[in-house]
Amino acid sequence: MASYNLFLLPGDGIGPEVMTEVENILAWFSAQGIARFEIDRGLVGGCAYDAHGKAISEEHMARAMTADAVLFGAVGGPQWDKVPYDARPEAGLLRLRKDLGLFANLRPALCYPALADASSLKREVVEGLDILIVRELTGGVYFGEPKTITDLGNGQKRAIDTQVYDTYEIDRIARVAFDLARTRRKKVSSAEKRNVMKSGVLWHEVVTRIHQESYADVQLEHVLADNCAMQLVRWPKQFDVIVTDNLFGDVLSDVAAMLTGSLGMLPSASLGAPDGKTGRRKALYEPVHGSAPDIAGTGAANPIAMIASFGMALRYSFDLGDWADRIDQAIAIVLAKGVRTRDIAGDRPANASTTQMGAAILEELRAFA
Repeated sequence: MASYNLFLLPGDGIGPEVMTEVENILAWFSAQGIARFEIDRGLVGGCAYDAHGKAISEEHMARAMTADAVLFGAVGGPQWDKVPYDARPEAGLLRLRKDLGLFANLRPALCYPALADASSLKREVVEGLDILIVRELTGGVYFGEPKTITDLGNGQKRAIDTQVYDTYEIDRIARVAFDLARTRRKKVSSAEKRNVMKSGVLWHEVVTRIHQESYADVQLEHVLADNCAMQLVRWPKQFDVIVTDNLFGDVLSDVAAMLTGSLGMLPSASLGAPDGKTGRRKALYEPVHGSAPDIAGTGAANPIAMIASFGMALRYSFDLGDWADRIDQAIAIVLAKGVRTRDIAGDRPANASTTQMGAAILEELRAFA
């Protein structure tokens, strides 16, 4: 039985609650002999600031660096709104992405048949939706320098954020998108703003060249990022794989998430480059939703996105794609049976708590064993 080291960073708010449901599945996997997961736990976000004065400690960063994969819950909450900028809860996640070299963020947007009516869009627009947003994660405006706020005097200030991309950063994320498209419907939509941004001009140039040189069998279309957002709401099923930069990927993936009815439904994977010797990638898996401090501790949180994020870990880090498929199937079966947490209940009362939803999914997984 293969053994893997998982570093769990539940974080703040509902993070620990949804992570517990994944831990139940991990324990079952080990008990069944499917795989053995050695679990280590750490702090990130606001709870790490309270304990260490920073969003993630050096010790816990070191553990993340040596793990086979990191499972991440959520960070933030109003009690940390006034902490120093460099120690804000989100800084822990940004450091993990940067130091682990997690340049490729994969955010699938799936609309399960049972939830087609939960979307704010018409059923025919979202039913059967299956798109994948590939977001560049370690460059762009979130990391570019200079990043400053300057006091100009007379009550005026100037804020500067810098959008920076080098050719190699665009090249490698484009290749990830094209490779993934080859396993799907063979279409890539590249979203940028070349009409007003020089980084968009370079992005368009590099993606076009990579397509011509190596991926002529995949359809490529270029779309301005603002138009892409509009098209996602108008007719999202026209897309298969969308590749875009850090800022636009952040925005577009949240738009895509809500097409499915709830942020609580969608997982993500953040991957580094393959190791030259082992072929393995450093990886972090997290739900798209935030820490939801307003419902933390109430048992109302939806654990599906966290469980599905573990499913992505099985697929991309542990060579257990068949069990990743079974997790997806178990989620679909539970939803088809009408099990609903508050966020996906629609006009009807919720009939499942966080633990009840997790238990229902685990029960369906047992049927596959």
